[in-house]
Amino acid sequence: MTANPDAPDVYDASFEQQIGVFIDQHRAMIAASLDGLSEAEARRRLVSSKTTLLGLVKHATFVERVWFEEARTGRSRAELGLQPGPDESFDLSDADTSASVLDVFARACERSRRAVDGVGGDTVWSGNRRGPLSVRWILLHVLREHAQHCGHADILREQVLMERSRSR
Repeated sequence: MTANPDAPDVYDASFEQQIGVFIDQHRAMIAASLDGLSEAEARRRLVSSKTTLLGLVKHATFVERVWFEEARTGRSRAELGLQPGPDESFDLSDADTSASVLDVFARACERSRRAVDGVGGDTVWSGNRRGPLSVRWILLHVLREHAQHCGHADILREQVLMERSRSR
């Protein structure tokens, strides 16, 4: 199956296949938000929150791991080596680079794909703080999260590129 939601082979695919293609498209858009940016540009804070382009990719990794590891296995965030909450997942260390954060994100996405491979939407995972949730709900939630953050990334990237063009 193609990774393009608008390709004809996706039209008649199962829900699980379709949602996987849509999520993968958003994963790719999140990763692409760092394309061609310097480390300083990727870290630039343009809003009052902790949100930066590099921080968004790091947060997207948190989203993947919360929903496809914590919710599935019931292991705590501490056991999984995750930040305690979403706000902290935007925090960048000095060691975080575009390459390192993208690598961790890519590996998390691959584990997420494997976690739902062959799993039906009616399957229930009980490891999230909300209690038992269907995999269908989890997939839709991840799509919603990634779509929202793609919008944030589009705006931040536009601002970064505008700043770049002004400084030349």
